[in-house]
This record gives sequence, C-alpha cells and structure tokens, in this order.
Amino acid sequence: QVQLVESGGGLVQSGGSLRLSCAASGRTFSSYAMGWFRQAPGKEREFVATINWSGGYTYYAEPVKGRFTISRDNAKKMVYLQMNSLKPEDTAVYYCAAGRTGEGSSRLPGYNYWGQGTQVTVSS
Repeated sequence: QVQLVESGGGLVQSGGSLRLSCAASGRTFSSYAMGWFRQAPGKEREFVATINWSGGYTYYAEPVKGRFTISRDNAKKMVYLQMNSLKPEDTAVYYCAAGRTGEGSSRLPGYNYWGQGTQVTVSS
C-alpha cells in the first residue's frame, strides 16, 4: 500500500515557476514508477511526466517538454515536478501517482495509487 500527498500548488503569473512535491509512504516506494497527471475543469485527466523506479528514465508529454522536470529522492520517498515558464493552459489540478510496474508509463492504467491532487492556477 502506498499513500501519496501532493503539495506546492498555488497561484502564479504566466512565465513563473512552481515546484510540486509528492510525499509517499510505504516500504516499497523505491520500486515504484511515479507519474504526474493533471486535470483541468471539464477535461479528462492527462499525462504530464513519468519517472522510473531508479530515476534513470523520464518521459514527458509534449506540451510540457522542455519546461517541466520530474525527479525523485528514494531515500526521502519524495517525487518532485519543477514547472518553469508556466502558461495559463497549465492551470489544472495536478495528481501524483505510483505504479507497481517500475519502468514508468504515460497511461492512467499504469498506476495503482493516486494522491488527492493540488491546484495550480496560472494567471495571464
């Protein structure tokens, strides 16, 4: 069992930066792939970024590539999403997710545990 708690969301102006954090519990955290997803009002939840169990593989959705960076600290059981050059279209609730298949996935079914989400609002 893994529990995930996101933090770091907030209101930021276009062009600004935020760093989201995801704190995980559970003894097997270091074997899980981790991902970030987001959901805007009236839209489906969409993939943002994933990182494999070791941190040696990362993959990003095209809209965030070059602006967002996912990272993890297995000793602290933390996952981060550094978001730079934010745009109003990045406004959404951001969710952290953990998947038992440790290699990372861009698909929702690839994840077994989800956090409650943190709101990110980017003003123009």
